[in-house]
Amino acid sequence: MTVGPAASTLPDYLDPKILGFDPVEVRRRYAHERAIRLRADGNDQFVEVTDDYAHFEDDPLSQSPPPRAALEIETDAVILGGGIGGLLAAVRLHEIGVTDIRIVEHAGDFGGVWYWNRYPGAQCDTESYIYLPLLEETGYIPSERYVHQPEILAHLQRIGRQYGLYERALFHTKLDEAQWCEPEARWHVRTDRGDVLKARFVIMSTGPLHRPKLPGVPGIRSFGGKSFHTSRWDYGYTGGDTTGGLTGLADKRVGIIGTGATAVQVVPVVARHAGQLTLFQRTPSYVDERLNRPTDMAWAKSLGPGWQYERDENFCLIMGGHPVEKDLVNDKWTDYFRLAMKILDVEGDGATDERKAWLREIADYTKGNDIRARVARIVRDPVTAEKLKPWYGQWCKRPGFHDEYLQAFNRANVALVDTGGKGIERITENAVVVDGVAHELDCLIFATGFETGTAYMRRSECEVIGRDGVKLSDAWSKGMRTFQGFMSHGFPNCFHIGLTQTGVAFNYTYTVTGQARHLAHLIGQVIARGARTMEPTAAAEAAWLDLVRSPGPLRKYQETCTPSYFNVEGKNSGQGFIDNQYPAGAVAFFRMLEAWRAQGDLAGLVVE
Repeated sequence: MTVGPAASTLPDYLDPKILGFDPVEVRRRYAHERAIRLRADGNDQFVEVTDDYAHFEDDPLSQSPPPRAALEIETDAVILGGGIGGLLAAVRLHEIGVTDIRIVEHAGDFGGVWYWNRYPGAQCDTESYIYLPLLEETGYIPSERYVHQPEILAHLQRIGRQYGLYERALFHTKLDEAQWCEPEARWHVRTDRGDVLKARFVIMSTGPLHRPKLPGVPGIRSFGGKSFHTSRWDYGYTGGDTTGGLTGLADKRVGIIGTGATAVQVVPVVARHAGQLTLFQRTPSYVDERLNRPTDMAWAKSLGPGWQYERDENFCLIMGGHPVEKDLVNDKWTDYFRLAMKILDVEGDGATDERKAWLREIADYTKGNDIRARVARIVRDPVTAEKLKPWYGQWCKRPGFHDEYLQAFNRANVALVDTGGKGIERITENAVVVDGVAHELDCLIFATGFETGTAYMRRSECEVIGRDGVKLSDAWSKGMRTFQGFMSHGFPNCFHIGLTQTGVAFNYTYTVTGQARHLAHLIGQVIARGARTMEPTAAAEAAWLDLVRSPGPLRKYQETCTPSYFNVEGKNSGQGFIDNQYPAGAVAFFRMLEAWRAQGDLAGLVVE
């Protein structure tokens, strides 16, 4: 953030008495809150779900995968991952005639994060009309504005059925290794079930949210009660389903660790059923109104061709700070930008860039002030309310939206234990200890999210070996190295979909929709030109690396933020969730790709 003027020099409409806060003091408070949460170990504070922690990754839905014979086949493409990105890649390949594919998926079905995240209250937090992919292609209209997990999963399964992808899927299967064979110009893909798939193309679509993350709190393994991660919810213990009915918790003392997007959805449901619920908080979330409602089917029938892409791009333009004539989504995601535009419009075009940055900062503070005022209005106990107020920029973490989360703290059976930014001290056989006080529990639930800031190959849980035996984990040991976020030099015919030096949008579906379209174009060009391989030049990769590592406004913003998975717990390691992304944003990224495709010369790639 830029250094703004002293409060005494602000124009009347930005006077602290009118704003309701002093922006200079708010900045100081934000910096203080960041400082007390920074840790020297950064992302290393979390433990990997292997060895003694491996059971936290077990699939409670399918303990015994059905037996099948190992495959040894040749195929056009292997896609690693059956979530939204993998499904979109398969569909776009299908549209260009590449149908001989295999989808390797660790889970027991399609769905990705929506297969795993079946916790009570799970729902999408961006509007379902833009989040659910391929609505026009499938003819499906979501039942409500922000649909819940069962409907999302059912829609992704619908895509699998409509495009015949179940016949091409290898569920309950992990990719162990993909090794390039130069004489054959094929990838030899080996899985943990003995499969050997010889593929012309390999597409890595493991997604950012699939591998559980655990805090490295001393004593996790010593807890003698029931414990599990929200992405592996144990309904056998709690009873009920995603809608509630958790009768197994009626006489239980339940603890939840974590206050991010998952906890915001889980806490209200558990609060209604648990004998006692204790939430352990290091940093409070931004929690705004959700205002969900059923879909107006008359509105749905009025939609014309191309409506979903138009709506999605409109949302992403607004979220990227670009002016639009109309806000088509018009929800609590976009209201900050409406506020920012209003403040900027007052000063007009004559404002300097520095001045505009300061005004955007004022808008951010104004939104934060509104959120804190909402907490004060809803939470009756003033001490609890004060602890639930976030003191950081709105985009430092993924904001939450819910109409029952804050209200849950008014229940007599719900307690908040705030750790003052330090985190939990330790876990014992029957309690969580904070500041020397033991909070006894029967059940401990980790709402601690997924690995997003660790090395890409660790999250992929496999190894990719390219030309001359070079491992991708070695090539990317100091951070990702790609061209346009899709390919790496020395790894021909290997493509990446996800958050790999690309255009990042708050609606993940927008990102992978555009990526799948570009991926199909690239593979289509290999086929149309009768070529064996495609890969970027070393020079093109280096130039792209310089571009995405240049300090854009989002990275500068994150450098002032409280630690989160967005900024690798306060450190710019080069491997984080939004590190090394296209600095101009998602919409500009995909428009750049469109222009690049129109040139027709595949600049930066060698196709032979």
